[in-house]
Amino acid sequence: MPDNSPAALDHAILPGVALGYAPVIDRQRNIAGTRLTLVPLRADARIDHAELLAALAATWPKGGAVISAQGEALLSALLAQPPAEPTQIEVPAFIAADAAHADAIAALKAAGHTGLLKGLPNAPLPAAVGAAFRQVVLEPGQAAPAGVAVVHAGVRGAEAIDASFKAGAEIVIGWPMDGPYEATAGAPKTEIAADLQVIMELISRVDEGEDVERLEQTLKRDPSLAFKLLRYMNSAAFGLPVEVSSFRHAIMLLGYARLKRWLALLLTTASKDHSMRPIMFGAVRRGLLMEEFAAGMEDREQRDEMFICGLFSLLDHMLKAPFEKLLQSIPVPERVRQALVDDAGPFHPYLELVRAIESESVFDYRERADALMLGAGEINACVLRALHKATQLE
Repeated sequence: MPDNSPAALDHAILPGVALGYAPVIDRQRNIAGTRLTLVPLRADARIDHAELLAALAATWPKGGAVISAQGEALLSALLAQPPAEPTQIEVPAFIAADAAHADAIAALKAAGHTGLLKGLPNAPLPAAVGAAFRQVVLEPGQAAPAGVAVVHAGVRGAEAIDASFKAGAEIVIGWPMDGPYEATAGAPKTEIAADLQVIMELISRVDEGEDVERLEQTLKRDPSLAFKLLRYMNSAAFGLPVEVSSFRHAIMLLGYARLKRWLALLLTTASKDHSMRPIMFGAVRRGLLMEEFAAGMEDREQRDEMFICGLFSLLDHMLKAPFEKLLQSIPVPERVRQALVDDAGPFHPYLELVRAIESESVFDYRERADALMLGAGEINACVLRALHKATQLE
């Protein structure tokens, strides 16, 4: 029987493909799923379809998955043999209108899958083909056929996402951040929520090595945070050998240095602001992906720092302040500060690669990967493991 655990993906996979990912966001700013984009790095790239399906089975979240396969050969293979779990497959209008694909598309619905139509065909689709689609990716201003929900994809920036929803989109696929946070003129001063202040204080106290009793007293100011921290620590993604029963127990198991890592995770996921959910989605995956890139490094401290670097890389958008100001109150390692404030240091190239993966830009992907001397297969294995671990934490 094949090993379908994420640990089985300890080898390079799909070396001819660049994987990208983005959240699927609904009107309430909930994360309705994740879109995985597969872009062949060369027009003649050969894709091992069996390996792709095995990798998705091992790591891809069940439910809420959208697969966008670029290139007709790859898409045709997915339509002919889709993943085992119910999946939404993005299909360009010209493919949907091609009679050669009609049977495969019509079979999606019967197999529990759905289609996401990209663009509008020049003529109405056959009834059996059209029945596979309940959503269509359109440009702003385009109207969808009756009974079909509008999706806007490739949207970047909080204002652009708001504009898409105001224009009638039911779903947006994209990212609310587009570059570093920049305060707009006349924007009201943002107050940091009390629960976030507690976590920031804890991080500072742990950094200073305060005794456990004082740390516990700080955490008791918000019991819900203590519960969430313990829930995180006991998740499968942490891989601890025993169940953590208390904050004191956590310190005994992890030590102060590693405890900072989990407090950092808590800081980037504790916001009660619904509009921050896509940012938190991105932050967790950035941290886990940076950690995967560092998995082969012998220095445990460096791996933890890369996790925090990725995790904190969207903190400016969450707390609505530039990093120069934020990192005055939140202690971070010097290599993390260099990456976030100076766009420099040993972690910065990895952070740039993560951003290229998010942007689904093959040009940037190649440039960042080449600079780090990483192959696409190695990167893909890291991406899928990180996405899998993220779902275990949520």
